[in-house]
Amino acid sequence: MARNRADDAYKDKFRPDADAKLDAQIDAALGGMSDDDLYGFNKPKPAGPATDSGDRRGRIISIDKDDVFVDFGGKSQGILPLIQFDEEPKVGQELEFNVERYDSEEGLLILSRKGSAAGSVSWETLEVGQIVEGTVTAVNKGGLEVTVKTMRAFMPAGQVDVYHVPDLSQFINQKMTAEVTAFERQGRNIVLSRRNILEREREEKKKTLLEELAEGQVRRGTVRSVMDFGAFVDLGGVDGLLHVSEMSFRRVRNPGEIVKTGDVLDVKVLKIDRETGKLSLSLKELRGVDPWGDAQVRYSVGSPVTGRVTKIETFGAFIEVEEGIEGLLPISEMSHRRIKSPAEIVKEGDTVRLVVLSVDPVARRMSFSLKQAAPPDPVPEANPGEPPKPKKKRPELRGGLDF
Repeated sequence: MARNRADDAYKDKFRPDADAKLDAQIDAALGGMSDDDLYGFNKPKPAGPATDSGDRRGRIISIDKDDVFVDFGGKSQGILPLIQFDEEPKVGQELEFNVERYDSEEGLLILSRKGSAAGSVSWETLEVGQIVEGTVTAVNKGGLEVTVKTMRAFMPAGQVDVYHVPDLSQFINQKMTAEVTAFERQGRNIVLSRRNILEREREEKKKTLLEELAEGQVRRGTVRSVMDFGAFVDLGGVDGLLHVSEMSFRRVRNPGEIVKTGDVLDVKVLKIDRETGKLSLSLKELRGVDPWGDAQVRYSVGSPVTGRVTKIETFGAFIEVEEGIEGLLPISEMSHRRIKSPAEIVKEGDTVRLVVLSVDPVARRMSFSLKQAAPPDPVPEANPGEPPKPKKKRPELRGGLDF
């Protein structure tokens, strides 16, 4: 009703009939609209964009001194502090953001950078998956003790880094960003993981790096682990295998002789498997010309050479004639006389004169002979002053039967 009962009673008592007719015309024009409707008290608030919490991908459209503005398509836009970026972003860059809420006054989504630490955290606001910042206060047998605001937390040793960290004491008094993996409000327990964040960052870098990598490129990397068959080198998000055969032109029996964990070195990308993300790397191709390239010319068959015994096996000995070129001295080519073991003739570290028997640069193989480089063993001569010993006569054999 356009008027309440009190207004109607006032009108009937004090107004003339003309006013009553005018009020009737106004009521008809309003069509039964209430006063709240007339003055907008019941007008619904404008609806903002969907504010479901979670990750959304958006494009940066502008950057000012303190803030970054992001477009999510349509009329949906957001804002977040510039300080949340480790590196200054660029206009047009597409990234993942976390929507915290919608600011109806500004008409903007309030965002946070995916992976950035929460500005304020307490036992009441703590959530699994939340990113927090803490300070390492101590090390125990199981991992790190961390203080987040005023709350005590624990980070298992296996969750500190992507790779094994032998000495956790290096993190004491350092600030680090971590993810809440579990908590118990009543017991005041929090479990953190820094590894989860590092793995996500690594995965993002891996996608970018694989797009940039090409066979033949030279990249700088860090040796992460050394195995019997080679070493794994981190190129900045992607691990590549540096096989033992690609470490040096010479024979390498222990990769630890060439590289160690933590070494920073330049390697050449030999092969890329983009489906699996596996890389094959080489170190030796950056360390000079392959000595096997002209080995057939420099070490022709029948030519004399000098080499060093590097290893002895039951079937012979390996001889290094120069760095990167090693061949086999078979046991049958060690002496003119019959020997049971190569150790009877040579030992590791010996320098010997040899003759080249064969050269195969493609297979990177060479064989030598020691006996051809030395005169045959002399035959012992009889004493000229001593008469020859008579040969013993063999008894005559008579046939038949004696009775």
